[in-house]
Amino acid sequence: MAAVAFLLHHRHPEAVELARDAAAWLLEQGHQVRLPESDAEHAGLGELACAADALTAGLDVAVSLGGDGTMLRTVDLVAGDDVPVIGVNLGHLGYLAEVEPQHLHLALERFFAGAHEVQERMRLTIEVTSLSDPAVPRRSFPALNEAVLGKTPTGQIVRIEVDVDGERFTTYSADGIIVATPTGSTAYAWSAGGPIIAPSHAALLLTPVAPHMLFDRSLVLSPTACIRLEVAPDRAAVLSVDGRSLGLLQVGDVVTCTAASSPARVVTFEPRGFLAILKAKFGLNDTGSGNGGP
Repeated sequence: MAAVAFLLHHRHPEAVELARDAAAWLLEQGHQVRLPESDAEHAGLGELACAADALTAGLDVAVSLGGDGTMLRTVDLVAGDDVPVIGVNLGHLGYLAEVEPQHLHLALERFFAGAHEVQERMRLTIEVTSLSDPAVPRRSFPALNEAVLGKTPTGQIVRIEVDVDGERFTTYSADGIIVATPTGSTAYAWSAGGPIIAPSHAALLLTPVAPHMLFDRSLVLSPTACIRLEVAPDRAAVLSVDGRSLGLLQVGDVVTCTAASSPARVVTFEPRGFLAILKAKFGLNDTGSGNGGP
């Protein structure tokens, strides 16, 4: 018997219905079902609540019920313990969540039978060091898409000193700097004019946002690279990781981005070509015309 965890989009009623239905079905077959405490409470499945530090113990698979945002949260929770993730798509076409809601039972049956593949996606480790206040402890965050060091709500550009593998590259004056994975290359980095990198690759992508300087190109760097971003005088910057704001950084504070030791492990049942996904998401046809947007 298997241990299955469910994570829910909290503003999508269908996620609750799916979690309740799938949990009852799995329990009837003798499988173990668990949910993070907040998800269990939201779904009215308090008897299946599991503390965060015990969620991945002996866990066979995690099921994300939502869209790519819910997938990001699920991966954050389980990737460090090499738990594979099944993404159930309740939103628009996503790059990560491929199972349609009506096929959830079938997807679980195929997973239990071994009729699936697991794709590995590179992740980032983001470390924040406060050189402006040594009393502030170092913090570390995982990311599947990107880290963004950008301007504050005042709207003034930021100045970011960039080192790669201990070598000074340049100081960017820009609205922000994005450090992304290949998976993240189709997110904010793409909107900022960066290249699209197939997720089968391993690389670090450094992309400036609206740079106020002649050099405005992205850099595709080795997956072993260490990218160091330091907030330069004379104004603060805001850090966000996978769309989550992590607060204000002061002049002298440092963000270090490296490849995470554990990749995301995404379950797939029907191999989907990367180019086919891009064509569908951006409305392209074989002649290059289409709706031109996501």
